[in-house]
Amino acid sequence: QVQLVESGGGLVQAGGSLRLSCAASGSTYSIDVMGWFRQAPGKQRELVAAIQGSSNTNYADSVKGRFTISRDKAKNTVYLQMNSLKPEDTAVYYCNIQTMYSTTHWGQGTQVTVSS
Repeated sequence: QVQLVESGGGLVQAGGSLRLSCAASGSTYSIDVMGWFRQAPGKQRELVAAIQGSSNTNYADSVKGRFTISRDKAKNTVYLQMNSLKPEDTAVYYCNIQTMYSTTHWGQGTQVTVSS
């Protein structure tokens, strides 16, 4: 099992920045892909960014050039640096882990609110 603890959400004005962190514990040796999803009210949960290994990344088109995902393997932590935030980025952001055994784990979610 992998446990995830997220931090870093909050309220920011449009154009501002936030950094989300997600620390994993437990069976961290099994982690394959780490990522972030988000869910806005009335919308489906969507992939924001994911990282496999140290540098194999994938981003949603809506965040390319503004968000950067990174991973500290020694700390079993994944980060999401969010710059140039827009009101449409407002959502609950969830950390997601996929293991080598094809299991998926979710964090508890952290609210990001961008005011116009």
